[in-house]
Amino acid sequence: MSPLELLVLAIWVMLPAYVPNNAAVVAGGGRPIDGGRTMGDRRLLGDGKTWRGTVVGTLAGAALAYLLNLLQPTVVSFLGIGVPTFPLAAMIALPLGAMLGDIAASFIKRRTGRKRGAAFPGLDQLDFAVVALVLTAVVAPSWFLSVFTAGLLVVILVVTPIFHVVTNVLAYLFGFKHEPW
Repeated sequence: MSPLELLVLAIWVMLPAYVPNNAAVVAGGGRPIDGGRTMGDRRLLGDGKTWRGTVVGTLAGAALAYLLNLLQPTVVSFLGIGVPTFPLAAMIALPLGAMLGDIAASFIKRRTGRKRGAAFPGLDQLDFAVVALVLTAVVAPSWFLSVFTAGLLVVILVVTPIFHVVTNVLAYLFGFKHEPW
């Protein structure tokens, strides 16, 4: 598979995991998941992790995976690159895993004393992708193993931080986020 084909495939299979956090930011607000609870003197997650954002983000990613399934024959025909369809388990696991990864990162940030919105290089850029991949591997193992080759995983782990930085800067510039990371 050529580098361009790997890049297209990486974007295709990860789009349902890339979109949820952006959708959650746009739809955010509402009740915090942690209900204001603390561990020691620090919040468990903080006000930025809400039930509404988590549900909307997960549904947005699943809806995108469904749309990609509908577009798959056209994309294969147009690009000449074999992109897979998403089984139901992956349609849910990729976006839910992305949201759970972001929640886990928030928990880690609070435990390390970082405030809401504080940067945590590395964790901020890969948390959602790694948990999305792990959850998908658990709930759709045969699909995962047939799609995610070692080369594809390397491309995903290299490209994801770049996409994350670019989309966060854009969200900041358009006023959706209070910080550009």
